[in-house]
Amino acid sequence: MNFFNKKNKLFPPIEPFDSGFIDKGVHKVYYEQCGNPTGKPAIFLHGGPGGGAGKLSRRFFDPKKYRIILFDQRGCGKSKPHACLEDNTTWHLIEDIESIREKLNIQKWLVFGGSWGSTLSIAYAQKHPDRVSEMVLRGIFMLRQKELQWFYQYGASELYPEAWKGFIEEISEEKRSDLIEAYRYIFNGEDEEKKLSAAKAWSKWEASTSFINHNPEAVKDSIGAEFALAFALIENHYFVNKGFLENENQLLDNIDRIRHIPTVIVQGRYDAVCPATTAYELHSRWPESELTIAPFSGHSAFEKEITNELIKATNQFVKH
Repeated sequence: MNFFNKKNKLFPPIEPFDSGFIDKGVHKVYYEQCGNPTGKPAIFLHGGPGGGAGKLSRRFFDPKKYRIILFDQRGCGKSKPHACLEDNTTWHLIEDIESIREKLNIQKWLVFGGSWGSTLSIAYAQKHPDRVSEMVLRGIFMLRQKELQWFYQYGASELYPEAWKGFIEEISEEKRSDLIEAYRYIFNGEDEEKKLSAAKAWSKWEASTSFINHNPEAVKDSIGAEFALAFALIENHYFVNKGFLENENQLLDNIDRIRHIPTVIVQGRYDAVCPATTAYELHSRWPESELTIAPFSGHSAFEKEITNELIKATNQFVKH
């Protein structure tokens, strides 16, 4: 099979050469390795939180040149138990990343993350800057109040009113002043039917707004019961707890710890989930980074322009 990729499209499908679980007490964290066992190490940090890595995530890296590591964060994907919120914080996930690195005997690796994965990538790099060789970040999310308000209270609602209708209909009118909290109340309740309905609505809202052109397949995938429950419950858990950060500007204020790490930031101009202003602010604080704004793209890594730029970055860094 010819893996040379001239047009920066996704590389062909591949299967893992190794997979397993890291035992973290309550949680059994799934990981896998693909590509070249002696290639340049890279770890993919998926979004959500609660989204799972998935097969397509293997395909942003040249499998002839990269040793590609993926893992499903606590409570989602193939990790167990499903949708578990116990011992599930940003700092637990950073411990998991380090446990995987140590188990696989990797000294340094490229860190690749989009959306929530960009948040986790930056938090991990700031905690362990000596373990990160380069970073590729997409759809920057800092988990600040203004970002949560934009997407879950007022802002994106003005761009996607038909999708927003489905999101707010799960919540009675008198409780709509704080929709994240209103959903939290449902997710912590005993009504399993209502919980599943709300989880599907939460998940569908994000899928409906992630592409600049409506993507019915993404919306359909988002409302599968198993995916929606993990995605919605874990996201809500992290958002209610402000990402378990010391303060909402923690990641921006600690940029000096990682500014030496070669980094490419890819951002969709019309990203309604994580607006471009956050990526621009990050780059302004971190001028050593390289910012590319895809002019006709939304949020998803699978927008053609964004896919192109992400693979351009991994092809560039494999030469380091």
